[in-house]
Amino acid sequence: MKILIVDDDRTNLLIMSAIVRRLDDADPVTMENPLDAAGWLDDNEPDLILLDQMMPDMDGIDLLRRIRDDMRLDNVPVVMITANTAVDIRVRALDQGCNDFLTKPIIVPEVQARLRNLLALRQSRALLRDRAALLAAEVERVTAALQRQGEELVNRLSRAAEYRDPETGAHIERMALYSRLIAEASGCGSAFAQELLKAAPMHDIGKIGIADMILLKPARLTPEEMALMRQHTVIGHRILADSDIPLLRLAAEIALSHHEKYDGSGYPNGLAGKEIPLSGRIVAIADVFDALTSLRPYKRPWTTEEARTYMIGNRGSHFDPALLDAFLFRWDEVCAIHESHAETVTELHREHATGGFS
Repeated sequence: MKILIVDDDRTNLLIMSAIVRRLDDADPVTMENPLDAAGWLDDNEPDLILLDQMMPDMDGIDLLRRIRDDMRLDNVPVVMITANTAVDIRVRALDQGCNDFLTKPIIVPEVQARLRNLLALRQSRALLRDRAALLAAEVERVTAALQRQGEELVNRLSRAAEYRDPETGAHIERMALYSRLIAEASGCGSAFAQELLKAAPMHDIGKIGIADMILLKPARLTPEEMALMRQHTVIGHRILADSDIPLLRLAAEIALSHHEKYDGSGYPNGLAGKEIPLSGRIVAIADVFDALTSLRPYKRPWTTEEARTYMIGNRGSHFDPALLDAFLFRWDEVCAIHESHAETVTELHREHATGGFS
């Protein structure tokens, strides 16, 4: 352990150095000039500091104040060595963060005992700090592992849902990218936007519980069939809810709420306005826009401008006005996503093979 001794008297330095060397695992670093000591402390962190109170250029209390202003040295024990027994000196030193006093002439056994105690305290604090750092690192590692597991589970469930859902993988990718864009444009923060990107693909996972005769029907559904289809929101929520993984909880929220409408006319719970979770309000915009501009067995794809007109017409009824404005504000990026993530011929053939258009 490294002990810095600062004293303008060379004899005192020699005496204190000899005392320090008698301590186990302790090495003295001596400085006659407090300014030199201050410069050394800029690049070094000792385990204990012994300061003479009366020194030229900078006295012990001034040097102590400088030490305590350095966050690196804030927990380093400092002992003031002084021949002045005045109470005001000790009070000033204590106010500046002095840990102990040694009065000249020093008593060697007393000095050794005090230094051992302070070094033991220093070691204990260092051990606690290291343990806290190790614990924090372990918590971070476990949290990251849990996050990776959640992402993998979401990806695998999304992949499984694609085999049941006639909508293409490109639709899922586009609407997830639209969702992230809306979250970023509306000031939700990059962390939430990134989580939304990962969770949004699970919005229709509940369709795995819908019968093929309804899910794959190459025409518009009857009112009875539509009532059954709407149950995919509840089914999806049941699949994903009550997870310990935050990403799955977000996906469950989206699955249940992405068909709610801002005016309360949506399903399954008829929520309105801010009663609808933010994630659901965002994904509603992304999902509807992409559905309008995508080819379906029962309709042609709308142009982006036709879809834009429809979305504006439903501002405040179907869609959250502020979120829709954020979406439209980034229109160039919306169009770029639409163009760069278009369905491939293979995906369109898959729709045909599952009962799609001819």
